[in-house]
Amino acid sequence: MSGTSLDGLDLAYCGFSYLNGNWSYTVLDAVTIPYSSEFKTKLSNLVHVSALELVKMDTELALFIADAILGFLKKGYPLPDLIASHGHTVFHQPAATITTQIGNGALIAAKTGIAVVSDFRTTDVALGGQGAPLVPIGDKFLFGDYDACLNLGGFSNISYNRNGKRAAFDIAPCNMPLNRIAAELGVDYDKDGLIAESGELSVDLLQELNALDYYALKGAKSLGYEWVERYFWPLLKKYDIETKDKLRTVTEHIACQISNAFTCMKGETVLATGGGAKNKFLLKRVTEMSGKKVMLPDERTVDFKEAIVFAFLGLLRLRGEINCLKEVTGASADSCSGALYLPPTII
Repeated sequence: MSGTSLDGLDLAYCGFSYLNGNWSYTVLDAVTIPYSSEFKTKLSNLVHVSALELVKMDTELALFIADAILGFLKKGYPLPDLIASHGHTVFHQPAATITTQIGNGALIAAKTGIAVVSDFRTTDVALGGQGAPLVPIGDKFLFGDYDACLNLGGFSNISYNRNGKRAAFDIAPCNMPLNRIAAELGVDYDKDGLIAESGELSVDLLQELNALDYYALKGAKSLGYEWVERYFWPLLKKYDIETKDKLRTVTEHIACQISNAFTCMKGETVLATGGGAKNKFLLKRVTEMSGKKVMLPDERTVDFKEAIVFAFLGLLRLRGEINCLKEVTGASADSCSGALYLPPTII
């Protein structure tokens, strides 16, 4: 898993069991392999490069992923049955039937000798869906004991049960803008939200952010880098305020939108995961605004839940079962999504 917050590559070595109609999982090991500053820059600039440079990076990321997996397996683990690789999202414009995740699955399969499922989003987008979020089917089968699941990654998104069906959508940008603002102070992220907590709230900026049209949309909806660049950043640039005040205001905005999203769900318990779940100030504001019981699982699940769920999505694809829900994405049909690449030894 390579997320929009550009933390690095998440690897989770998982096992799954199906018994009496219920799925369960174990994580044997998990690790995040940080990206170098040069690699981060390359990934963050991909929306501006030529088609040829994009294809080159598709190959470069695939080689990085393959080498990371082979290095990970040198710990002595047996070969997994499958690699489920989300890749890294570059373009996401479902209204234009466009979504692009780089990290060539065929190349990963060829280099590792292991079957690969990748390109999880394009089938759903082709069916008229948002291609996101995909995690809710994992929430349904692996984390169904909670009333809702909240992911705080590059974007924040929510998943919950509504009248027997799964409902989910992207809520607002999260770590993507917070980390980018924090970089102005020479740090990778705002640890525990302490910088934001020390800042002053800009009421005018907060009101403009909360008034963005996306938040009034109903039903299936998703966000991408392009939306942030077109609508979110221009508002921040309008205000000549201190960096800590920007962090304070954007954190408040995220908490406002998450609290608003909670009004759609029934119940009180919310499982929070992703890098933003470690932002104590953000969670404090979410709890104060919403009154919900926001719960953190073990640290491994906090850090690697998305990787765990994409492993599960890959398994469902290998089994030929539905792994993408139309009720979540707005597609015309459920689908068994993902491209399956078999290594030469299997063909």
